[in-house]
Amino acid sequence: MPKPRYDEAQLKDLLLQMMETELGGEQVYRAAIDCATNEDLKKEWEGYLDETLSHQNVVRTTCEKLGIDPDEVVPSRLVVKHIGDSLVKAIELARQAGNPAQAQLVACECVVYAETKDHANWELLGKVAEVATGDVGRALKDAHERVEKDEDHHLYHTKGWCRELWIASLGMPAVLPPPEEVKQVETAIGASRAEQQRDAML
Repeated sequence: MPKPRYDEAQLKDLLLQMMETELGGEQVYRAAIDCATNEDLKKEWEGYLDETLSHQNVVRTTCEKLGIDPDEVVPSRLVVKHIGDSLVKAIELARQAGNPAQAQLVACECVVYAETKDHANWELLGKVAEVATGDVGRALKDAHERVEKDEDHHLYHTKGWCRELWIASLGMPAVLPPPEEVKQVETAIGASRAEQQRDAML
């Protein structure tokens, strides 16, 4: 039987980090939604929250298919939880300061931080899915195919929102909703092209 072309223990660790990232992401989105003053952004985040809840189920099911307890606590998972809790705390601190526009901006930044980790997790899982075989390969490929597009959308669109909200806060003309949203980008290349076209959208 050929040896897997990946570290099985590290794959387990990645999946447990992914489970915690999705759980933390739920709390980040709930806190961020409470700070959203832009109705388009609020609607966007509400959709992302629903998708995050779905992603939790995908990770949990994938863990169970691979014989992994999705609730197992490992050191790296505690680190992920600490970071998630810190992002929620940051949003709450901004909200308590009493400036709604600044609180929304902080919330947007925290979503970008959370989604950067989340996006990286799924990208790494996709790398393993490319080389994994048998039942493991099928489980990973299925999970990756179900979630990857959502993660691209979450990261690139929220980065666009964050940039434009910052530009607006600096007193300059902003494109809201951002070009990434208008162009419905789903890739890094698409996001780059949308940003380059923003001046023409003002």
